[in-house]
Amino acid sequence: MQNTDTTKYIIHGKINADGVIEKPDIVGAIFGQTEGLLGADLDLRDLQKTGRIGRIEVVVNSKSGKTKGNIFIPSSLDRVESSILAAAMETIDRVGPCNAKIEITQIEDVRATKRKHIVDRAKLILTTMFDENLPESQEISDEVRESVRIEEMQYYGKNKIPCGPNVVDSDAIIVVEGRADVLNLLRYGIKNAVCVGGTNVPPEISELTRKKTVTAFTDGDRGGELIVKELLQVADIDYIARAPDGKTVEDLVQREIVRALRQKVPTEQAVDMYSLRDNSSNAGDSSKRKEKKQADTKRLSSAKVSKRNPREAVTVKKPVKAPIKPATKKAIDNQQKDQKPTEASSKNQALALNDTFNAHVSDLSGTLTARLLDDKEDIIIEMPVRDLVNTLKEHSGNIKSIIFDGVITQRILDIAADKGIENLVGAKVGNIAKTPATVNVISSNNLIN
Repeated sequence: MQNTDTTKYIIHGKINADGVIEKPDIVGAIFGQTEGLLGADLDLRDLQKTGRIGRIEVVVNSKSGKTKGNIFIPSSLDRVESSILAAAMETIDRVGPCNAKIEITQIEDVRATKRKHIVDRAKLILTTMFDENLPESQEISDEVRESVRIEEMQYYGKNKIPCGPNVVDSDAIIVVEGRADVLNLLRYGIKNAVCVGGTNVPPEISELTRKKTVTAFTDGDRGGELIVKELLQVADIDYIARAPDGKTVEDLVQREIVRALRQKVPTEQAVDMYSLRDNSSNAGDSSKRKEKKQADTKRLSSAKVSKRNPREAVTVKKPVKAPIKPATKKAIDNQQKDQKPTEASSKNQALALNDTFNAHVSDLSGTLTARLLDDKEDIIIEMPVRDLVNTLKEHSGNIKSIIFDGVITQRILDIAADKGIENLVGAKVGNIAKTPATVNVISSNNLIN
């Protein structure tokens, strides 16, 4: 009999016979034709007497003069011995008066089956029998912390818009889509978030964004893109951050939230990145409002400086220019000769830049991708435009040129100057207040085709 306590493996085999045979015929053939084949240590009769081989089970079915069936041999031998025994079964070629063929199809590990049963049963026990027990200490801490943060949620305006407790007092706020997004940010200690509740942006949000630095943080799906478009029309947005593709803000963990907010891009660049060109007029209005804010800030700074240092606020006389003597014809001719080589060299330099970068510009057009080139014009690295700033900060190699399908901003230009980069080629140039003399700023729209 099979000892279920010691069985490790079950050998599965199939038998096909050209005739009608029965179970005793097959068992007899197995014992008879393997006797002495494998030596005394692996003799089936001795193995069965010592309990190392269990009872051989055979299930057969005869039809149209043919017999087919399955053979099951329990074994407590190790893997090697069980494999040898299984291979010996396939040497049997006759059962009684009939030609037969045995084929081993599987060696089942009984312990693995038991382990699977244990895992499935443990899952069921864990889900059904521990519901009424008290939670662990960490679960208690998380539950208390979650309840406190839910209590921290406040409501803004007459429409009772869910927001964090620091939205009114903070100089910078984060605009998200729904109440669950605000709760998720509160869970990780971000208390200056306010939601718009879908695509219908409340007027209180529009008014609030005109007084603060605003980052729109939306889901990484089509709905998030539509909300960005509407916010650009009705609100004053400074930066745009998106969740990873296919994910929502309410499902992000702390690491993903921090990464997404660090990778936020200015509105002018986001218009190009997220194909929001139809809202370019609204983005222009936003840029005008920002320029007005900057101008007001400069006037306030000037007023503060004048108030602190009254002695420095003196009238500066314009220098008197010396009278310019009429130039002689010879001097004019010499000046024109000096200027002609300079103009020719500038034109040759522009043509060289076009020949070098036109191929890269064509490849990157519409891909929102950036390439970093070395001094031999070979590609060092290629990445999405949203990762360009972080890559430039972390990269320490020799970068000569940057070509990307995006807007050249002051931030990217300053980093390029610090890194000693000579050429900066973008789809177009944004609001640049100061251009370093060491960087050639080129718009791909102006390249010679």
